[in-house]
Amino acid sequence: MSDLSLTIAISDYDHVRDFADGRIKAEGIDTNFLSFQVEEIFHRFINFREFDVSEVSFAKFVSLKSQGDESLAGLPVFPSRVFRLSSIFVRHDSKLSKPEDLAGKKVGIPEWAQTAAVYSRGYLQHQAGIPLKDIDWYQAGVSTAGRKEKVKLNLPDGINLTPVSEKSLQEMLVDGDIDAMMSAHPPKLFDAGTGEIIRMIKDYQPLEEGYFQETGVLPIMHAIAVRGDVAERHPWALMNLYKAFDEAKNASVARAFEMTASRFPIVWGPHFAEKTAPLFGDEYWPYGIEPNRQTLEAFLLYAYEQGVCHRHLAPEDLFPEQLLTSYKI
Repeated sequence: MSDLSLTIAISDYDHVRDFADGRIKAEGIDTNFLSFQVEEIFHRFINFREFDVSEVSFAKFVSLKSQGDESLAGLPVFPSRVFRLSSIFVRHDSKLSKPEDLAGKKVGIPEWAQTAAVYSRGYLQHQAGIPLKDIDWYQAGVSTAGRKEKVKLNLPDGINLTPVSEKSLQEMLVDGDIDAMMSAHPPKLFDAGTGEIIRMIKDYQPLEEGYFQETGVLPIMHAIAVRGDVAERHPWALMNLYKAFDEAKNASVARAFEMTASRFPIVWGPHFAEKTAPLFGDEYWPYGIEPNRQTLEAFLLYAYEQGVCHRHLAPEDLFPEQLLTSYKI
């Protein structure tokens, strides 16, 4: 009997590479890995379900789940995790320098349901004490005009969100139409180093570390989803995929700590890994539900409060029953 053939779309991560190149195999599954920019993956999978298995925006995934969409089965595999106080951008001459300064301002976002923006708004509301209705929100493409929301929203009363189709956030920021923008993907002018657009919070790491120490939240940006028809026909494949992703991640984390040779072109890379390890506890980059419960519950609360989720979900609502427990010997 031949193995199940699955096409998997995911960005190029070291902690997936051993699975993608065949050094690690999901038992009973023949995989065809495709790698694109995450924005392309999300567009093609969320809108058209082109792949059998795909990396997904966590916010869009939980939004669909909250609306009763069972066309995707989630895996508690989280390839991208990023604290997001680094993703707030302002003009070079802006006087804004801390999250509290955004009260009463005009702020741009690529999509209300972008995962990074959910975390940033959660910080503004819960840590900085700014009601989200006290900010005027504008939705547009980061560096290109015409970007649209991919999921249906259920915005709370009092939220002022204006879609802008004719200009990008980058243009609006430079022209003074908005005071700041939040985006996982930096604007092109920032990447180009022109100096016109800068980070609002220059020394963001101490604030992000303090946020983790206060909340226990290690922000999950992306998850893995399997098309519902595939999961229904081959339920055994879900755990086998999860185990392969987890094994590949563990191999990558071991490389990050290795001192014998430079596995990543980052000077003092193992030193930084060792320095941060005590902060994050026993598992440096955990998959699964229980090691991530605090993060999952916080994100689901943020998403519900902000109208990304249409009902308040629990972590158990996101993943198939067979992935909620594991066997013991």
